[in-house]
Amino acid sequence: MDRRLLLRLGLGAAAVGGAFWLRDHVLWAPPKATFDTSGTTGWLPWAVHGTAVPTVRATIGGRQVNALVDSGAQYSVIDRALYAALGAPRGFDLPLVAYGVSGAPQMGKGAVLDLSVGSLRLTGLRVGILALGPLAGTEGLNTPLVLGQDVLGRLRFGVDADRRRLVFATPGSERLPPDVSPVPVTRRGRALVAAITVEGTEIDAVVDTGASGLLSLRRSTAEAAGLLDGRAVEHGSSLVLGGAVPARIVRAHTMTFADQVHRDRPVSIFADTIAPGVPDALLGMGAFAGRRAVMDLGAGKLWASRPLDLTVA
Repeated sequence: MDRRLLLRLGLGAAAVGGAFWLRDHVLWAPPKATFDTSGTTGWLPWAVHGTAVPTVRATIGGRQVNALVDSGAQYSVIDRALYAALGAPRGFDLPLVAYGVSGAPQMGKGAVLDLSVGSLRLTGLRVGILALGPLAGTEGLNTPLVLGQDVLGRLRFGVDADRRRLVFATPGSERLPPDVSPVPVTRRGRALVAAITVEGTEIDAVVDTGASGLLSLRRSTAEAAGLLDGRAVEHGSSLVLGGAVPARIVRAHTMTFADQVHRDRPVSIFADTIAPGVPDALLGMGAFAGRRAVMDLGAGKLWASRPLDLTVA
């Protein structure tokens, strides 16, 4: 199973229509994030061993659960089974529609949670209640909780992919590792978007810590980059919201991101979909192998350390 975790959540309510500000600040207000005196959790080990995506132990109502930290997910979500096991905490009736890259929608409602991650406490976290399928189960990633952009937009988030650890800190903090430097990014909604060059074509990709590979593309984007030129195609699958979808995998001769050249690396291609909120390209954790990264979604900033080897095969 290819663990490219392409989770997207689109919030919809007929009463609000296009009033995104009302949605994000009132109907789906961000949580309050507070730390102990240090203002940081310090480095925390990943909760799920053997995976390339960042996971962390969270405590909800005295119960410890694994959470996926997904900078590509627009909102945080909880699996329906875990929500029931917690005794169905306080909910609200704002309807939502969630989409994976397959384009298949899933209807759900919301809940309000208080939880802690190390010395970090999140109060009033609104989450979607959905069936996460293999993302939640032991046969998949075993993460029945997903912390998305609504959480990360309130924090500074660091990952050390090689050592399988992560850290949360106060946003705007200047406590950056001395070996990191800025990577050019822009904001698209709440997401960070970075440029990656694929076979000489520059592509804007959402920085997605929930994706394990280096790059995932829509079929039309892959075709425009020349990746569907008759080269060998392998077949795999990707864990998505509620299940798994087929994916085609080709190898790119050359990709360049943040001054690092990647040669002969796999690229996952998913079918074009009309579902809202699904980007053309996803830059996953494979882009940060051999380096550390720090993200500040609220400020629209990304830093990364120099890779161990500028040319990676």
